[in-house]
Amino acid sequence: MDNLEFYKGKKVFITGHTGFKGAWLSRILINAGAEVTGYALEAPTKPDLFSILKLEESMNSIIGDIRDGEKLAKAMAKAQPQIVLHLAAQPIVRESYKNPAYTYETNVMGTVNVLEAVRKTASVRSFLNVTTDKVYKNNEWEWGYRETDELDGYDPYSNSKSCSELVTHSYKSSFLDEAGVAVSTARAGNVIGGGDFAVDRIVPDCVRAMAKGEKIAVRNPHSTRPYQHVLEPLGAYLMIAKEQYEHAEVAGAYNVGPGDSDCITTGELSDLFCEAWGDGAAWENLFVGGPHEANFLKLDCSRIKNVFGWRPHWHVKEAIEKTAAWYHEYLDDGDMVKFTDEQISEYFNV
Repeated sequence: MDNLEFYKGKKVFITGHTGFKGAWLSRILINAGAEVTGYALEAPTKPDLFSILKLEESMNSIIGDIRDGEKLAKAMAKAQPQIVLHLAAQPIVRESYKNPAYTYETNVMGTVNVLEAVRKTASVRSFLNVTTDKVYKNNEWEWGYRETDELDGYDPYSNSKSCSELVTHSYKSSFLDEAGVAVSTARAGNVIGGGDFAVDRIVPDCVRAMAKGEKIAVRNPHSTRPYQHVLEPLGAYLMIAKEQYEHAEVAGAYNVGPGDSDCITTGELSDLFCEAWGDGAAWENLFVGGPHEANFLKLDCSRIKNVFGWRPHWHVKEAIEKTAAWYHEYLDDGDMVKFTDEQISEYFNV
């Protein structure tokens, strides 16, 4: 709640605001009374949460590519933000195998362009680059990765995000520390929540199957992931950006993920989804191989807990129940702005 009160009247610039996480984040900030500017491509899916929540009506939405450094810099200079939250990315592992050059252009040079814009915009005091738990060199070990572990993602998506981390660190050391800009990166695990319509993600796949009255096709039921509701990392991002704005010494790299009990297999998540959905929902194992993806991956989140006292609000079962409830409401043609706002208020206890 304190984090949200801080944002009232603040100018915030979000890249990737038309995406799943970006749309939720934009709505949170709008409700908090922030002056929000977003810069992103058109929403990557149809339907899309950005349109469902009618966000264009209550924020300054700029459609642009972060690979276009000149347009991005002009947009940020005009907005004069105090806080910049960088979420724009090519976020899909399998897509990165199909289009590796585009993935690197977006996730590496796009980050360079965002940092250049920050460097040239004197109003900025807090910058957060949102990356991924997949930035680490994955040794398939049983314990969680720490912020000091080696960065070396395997696939083009994960590797490009590792590069994005290194670019951010270089700009921090070379330019932004001296300019008085506090800089952090946040490495979040897999997120679930209402309004995600992407391909090759388990919950949207579950919902599409339910809408068609089909069994859910699960392509890798044994891979373990740290699943969390989308509001968990978004709350952490807002907390980090606020705290470093006020106390620059806390800036750094932070893992954001659930506890060990919420690191479950895709098959277990599918079981929980079917239980939450009801109506005879069921899934089937359709593992047929494919490009390399990590089988076991979890984070050690001791640092964010020790520095900020941060703790997850919703365990994975509750997160899935909230997610299923959102999609039920959506498929029943409910008032999704109102329903989404209710989940935000419940999470932040406002």
